[in-house]
Amino acid sequence: MPVLRNPAFSLAAAADNDDAIRARFGADFPDAVVFSSVESLAESDTADVIFVATPTHLHGEHVLAAIQGGKHVISEKPIATNLDEALRVIEAADEAGVLFMVGHSFGYEAPIREMRRIVREGTLGALRMMHNWYFTDWLYRPRVPEELDTALGGGVTFRQGSHQIDIIRLIGGGRVRSVRAMTGSWDPSRPAIGAHTIFLEFEDSVAATAVYSGYDRFRSAELGFAVGEGGRPVDLSHYGGARRALAAARDDESGLKQRNRYGGVRNRMGRTDTPAHQPFYGLTVVSCERGDMRQSPEGLLVYGLDGRRNLPLERGRNGRDQILREFHDALTSGTAPLHDGRWGVANLEVCLAAMRSAREHKEITLSHQRAVDD
Repeated sequence: MPVLRNPAFSLAAAADNDDAIRARFGADFPDAVVFSSVESLAESDTADVIFVATPTHLHGEHVLAAIQGGKHVISEKPIATNLDEALRVIEAADEAGVLFMVGHSFGYEAPIREMRRIVREGTLGALRMMHNWYFTDWLYRPRVPEELDTALGGGVTFRQGSHQIDIIRLIGGGRVRSVRAMTGSWDPSRPAIGAHTIFLEFEDSVAATAVYSGYDRFRSAELGFAVGEGGRPVDLSHYGGARRALAAARDDESGLKQRNRYGGVRNRMGRTDTPAHQPFYGLTVVSCERGDMRQSPEGLLVYGLDGRRNLPLERGRNGRDQILREFHDALTSGTAPLHDGRWGVANLEVCLAAMRSAREHKEITLSHQRAVDD
């Protein structure tokens, strides 16, 4: 849990509407106060900062509650499910004078930040194109109904595309001009968007693609040294494992989901070990005039005019650690973080444009983009 690793913060409280989750959390953290709703936490004086990690369609509502309670806020991505609500959130934060940030954690990972540095400094010449391709089992992991309902922020474009867009916009400088996309929903039993191909054109004519499939067939970890999110190994020996486990559960998907929540079988909040490798949020390839880059288990593989080299990078601080570092720096310095509300709006705009483009079969021009402030 990043907050436990950062001496600038302490874990003061938590909120959940589930009695069992509250009991487990209270047993783990007896000095923290436990609330049954986000609203009651926001109204209390137990915490200065609230991290909103509730279901996607509730992000805007719960962030507004925290802001109205005078709290600084970090929200999980996306900021909301529509632009009107997202813009209301950042307007409310400005009026209240509180700091609001959206935690797009994978854009903070060391290989992505190093790619941005190399692009910014022009070591390989001007940036020309980028790709993030990720094939996973996302659609067949245990889900509650709203996670499979696009109107409620479900499906891979809202839930995973927002990470891809953050990575691409960060490396490319932020200002996307237009989007053209197609989405796929190929399993009637899982009606959410399960795949997408998004083409992005930046204002400086850089091209990028974000490709995602959550159908638990080909896994892009096969092309990424069998390393996954967080820098931990991906077991590729059990083909279709998520689909089989879900089928075996029959009518107990909600039970599986519950067991994966706080304190459950997949919970890793207590991990303190440093992963053996750099994280892979899919396969990211960046092409410049004089070379290409991609992740390696140690850092970056850089393909220059004179050969290939492996550039090692420091391990130990993951993306969620970096969220808190950026947030603390912004609180103490008074300067806006990169991943502020307007960055979150720009990210959401791309995701919404991708889904609209797929519905209408046309290119969508954007108007809420913002540049990276390095």
